[in-house]
Parts: sequence; structure tokens; C-alpha cells
Amino acid sequence: DNTSIPGYSMSILPSAQSDSAWPLWVGCASLVHLVLAYRSCVSSRIEKCCLELFGKDYCFSVIHNGNGEICSHYPRLIVFLEYESTDQERHTFESTVQVGKLQDLIHRSKMARCRGRFVCPVILYKGKHICRSATLAGWGELYGRTGYNYIFSGGTDDAWADTEDMSEEDSAFRNADSQLFDKVRGHDIKLLRYLSVAYICDLMVENKKVKFGLNVTSSEKVDKAQRYADFTLLSIPYPGCEFFKEYKERGYRAEGLVFNWKQDYVDAPLSIPVSLTERLNIDWSEYQSWDLVQQTQNYLKLLISIINGDDDSGLLIHCISGWDRTPLFISLLRLSLWADGLIHASLEPAEILYLTVAYDWFLFGHMLVDRLSKGEEIFFFCFDFLKHITSEDFSAAKPPRQPKRTENLRDRGSPTSLSSDFSLVMENSPGAAGSFTYEAVELMPAGSQTQATWRKNCASSPQTVLWGRPQPSEERLPVQGVLEAKSSSSSSSNHSENFSRLGSSPLEVPKASLVTLTERETRLEDVRLAFLAAYNSTVGLKPVMPSPSGAIGGLLEQFARGVGLRGSSVL
Repeated sequence: DNTSIPGYSMSILPSAQSDSAWPLWVGCASLVHLVLAYRSCVSSRIEKCCLELFGKDYCFSVIHNGNGEICSHYPRLIVFLEYESTDQERHTFESTVQVGKLQDLIHRSKMARCRGRFVCPVILYKGKHICRSATLAGWGELYGRTGYNYIFSGGTDDAWADTEDMSEEDSAFRNADSQLFDKVRGHDIKLLRYLSVAYICDLMVENKKVKFGLNVTSSEKVDKAQRYADFTLLSIPYPGCEFFKEYKERGYRAEGLVFNWKQDYVDAPLSIPVSLTERLNIDWSEYQSWDLVQQTQNYLKLLISIINGDDDSGLLIHCISGWDRTPLFISLLRLSLWADGLIHASLEPAEILYLTVAYDWFLFGHMLVDRLSKGEEIFFFCFDFLKHITSEDFSAAKPPRQPKRTENLRDRGSPTSLSSDFSLVMENSPGAAGSFTYEAVELMPAGSQTQATWRKNCASSPQTVLWGRPQPSEERLPVQGVLEAKSSSSSSSNHSENFSRLGSSPLEVPKASLVTLTERETRLEDVRLAFLAAYNSTVGLKPVMPSPSGAIGGLLEQFARGVGLRGSSVL
């Protein structure tokens, strides 16, 4: 009986006369259920770890998105950070947002943005909400989604309910645009105002995304009715994920890689209010000549300057869909503020790495397997880029943090290829307090591939990192947690495309030099090294078709074990 199978319409099941079709159909349906159940189980475990990590420093509420009813590309448990879990912080920066009202505004505004990816707060800094979303939906998507929702909701849709309660201020937005755009974008504006967002940073290189000659998305900067005129709009065009294929093809070297701004579809110029540009010593008129490193650095400086202003206003960052460029800058912001000790103060390097990979990238819909198959390695670029933001120029702390200790670190001016032997030693930092389980990696050549084996070691945190030539075994000092990598000339030739690189090579080993590291530099370098080790052992820097189970899932499993969040089972 067709009706005996819950969740399936009779019209899509094989008829009783076609019994031969049933085994194949049931088998396919079972396979789909297994895949969905597995993905749900993986996401559930990852979300549980994220909640645990958020809870170490924040009091938060959870907005439930269990079946993707709000947005299918967002976490099932959306975290709303209310205040830091210290009495002093709660007294100073306690949120006035009511979660019930926030959830109602989210439901009403979700259709305003591409793929339903609504404005979502993800970072709390000094009481300010740093949010992410997709860009505004165009008329094609908007009408298509509203029609779909109307049909499958039985003729009703919460997004359009109670439209008569629009205030006189909202009704002032009405002009030549349709009533539908007024309603939908009006709810989006209400949500932004409720979160005290005043700055909107648009990373699109287009004014509107065009496919097959049709405008499939829009943006605040070209809203004909100027509904977003009360917000400070920043157009900071940044190359899409396709550009990062060139980054990979150049041997993961970002220096000297300049985007082609003369392409036909690129029509969004850089536009930043003078009141924001004058805070920074940057010649913004030269933005089209910047390489990928300088462009990313300058944009990050701008974002840090905005959130570090004297006002209490929040910030929204978005690109087109909000799952490539958006998590890049959200993740860099989270890690930069963490390195300054301003957010997630209780988290160790491996813990903050797990949190940002899991929450900012995976749970918000970054399609790592698809991007890897196309060579668009924006995900890898994000974490390797940490080496370019270690200076106090990127610090939001006031006054600048003082140097903490002297270490033997790489000299960027004298790089050496990975074809030479090297060792990375992690030592206990003098006077460091506390401890946590840190898993080091030993990289050893095995045939034509480099394999990684994790070893658990107890070490004080933070840890000291030293780059240097390996000494004879009798000269080495006993230390806890040794990350060694050796590569013979024969094995290095097999990997010349990926590893024998100069400049910004993620795995190059420059000559040793004596420098003084700040705590910020040490923390960011610890995160980057942990990422490189896990990435190499799960994904690898090589042009092969990735395995879905060995991409983000494998990375997160490595991080989870490193911080004691998981046992030996595989995510």
C-alpha cells in the first residue's frame, strides 16, 4: 500500500502493476535515508562540540533550525551570543535583544536574501554583533520562492503575515518598486536595526549577479528605492572562489597574484565613506593594483577599524551566497580578535581552530568537496593567510600588546624549499600556566605520498615554536611534542608542483633567525601550524579528487581529538 510509507506521496511511488520497479526504488530511497542520516549524525556531533566551545566564554541562546525550515544551508542549532560569561562583561555589554522577537524577525525576513540566507549574528565583540548573510535576492528568486512557499504552506506564509503592521517609517520606503519588495526588504531592514547593525560590507565584484542574461541577485548598493540609505554601505569588491584556482595553480603563492578588474562582469567599484578611510593609512585609489595578500590585509584592517570604533553599531559582511568570501573574512576576524585576547578568551589554539572551521565554514554551508574538485582553495588560503596578519597593525587591542618572548622563527626574506630537511619543535613556554592535550604531527615520506601520524602529548600552553635545521640526534634536547618532517630529494621531486615553492609557500621552511614574538604572533602561528598538519593528513596539497568523508569531516575529527572533544571514532 502506497499510503503505508510515511513521508512519500502516492504520485511518486511505483504503481502496483510495476512490481519490478519496487526493489530498485526502495533501495534508492533507503540509500538516500542512510546518506541523510549519516550527514545529520555528523552535523549533530559537530554542533555539540561547537556549543561546548561557545559555552566556555559566552552565555547564549539557540535558534532551532532542525529541518532547515529557516534556512537549509545554516546550522540546525544557530547560536545567538548574548554576553560573555563574566559578571563584569554582562554588566557592561549585556544584549537587549529578545530571542523570541529575533526569531520572529528572522522568519519574516528570510526571503529577502539569496537562498534564504538571512542576516545572522555570529561574533559578539564589545556588545556589537558581527553578522553574515547572502546578498539581497533578485526579483526572479523572490517571486519563485514566494510562490513555492505559498503553495506548500496551504496558502499562507509567515513571511507575509501581519503586513498591515508596517510603520509609517517603513511605508515611506514605498515608491516605484513593487509592494512585494517593500514588504520583504522592509523585514530585512527591521532585523538589521534590531541587531543594531549600521555598517554593511558588500564583497561582490558585481552590482547584481547576472546569469543567462537575467539578474538573479541584487544588493543594497543598487536598491532603486534606496531602502538601505540609512545604513553605511561599503562596496569592497573581492574576487570570488573561482579566482583561487589561480592561487593553487601558482603553487599556493598569493604574492603577485592580481585580480583582473577589466572583466566584463566586474562593475562594482570600491566605495568607502571618507570618515572610515581616513582612519587608515591606505591609498584606496590603488586597490586594483593590489595583489591578493595586500587586498586581503587592507580589507581586514578596514573591518577591524569599523568594529573597533567608538559607537555601538554592528557590522554585516556578505558576498553573493555567503559561503566562500564571507566565511573567509568572518573567520579571519574571529581569529584575529581571539589572538588579541578580546573574544573566546578561554579557548586554546586547537579549540578556536575547530570552532571556526566547524561553525564559520562547515555548518554555514561551505562546499569544500566541490571547491577542492575545482581547485578553488579559498578555504586553505584563509588559514595559511594567518602568517600575513600577525603584526600589531591588525590588532584591535589598545594599547598594542607588548612582546612576550624571544624565539627562533623563520626569516621571510631567506626562504628555503621543503626539499631540505627540517624540524618543528614545540617546547614548553617559560612561565606558561595551564595545560591541555595537544596532538603533534610527524610527517614522514612514504612512497610517493607524505603521510601524517598524530601523537598525543601533554604540553603547557601557549607553546613555543622553533624553525631550524635538524641537529644530530645526540645534540637534540628532550622536548614534549615534536613535529618533524623529512623529505629526500627523490620524494621532493615527486611533489615539486605543490611543495618545492618559494615566496608564500605554506610549507616552506625559511632559514632560522632570532626574533621577538608577541603573544598575538605566537597564537596565530600555533593555529596555522595545527591547520597545516591536519589539512595535510586529511585533504593534502595535491591535485586529486577529494573524498567527501576525508574533507572537512576529517579535519574536524583531527581538531576534536586534539582538544579532547572526541574519542577515536570517526566523524
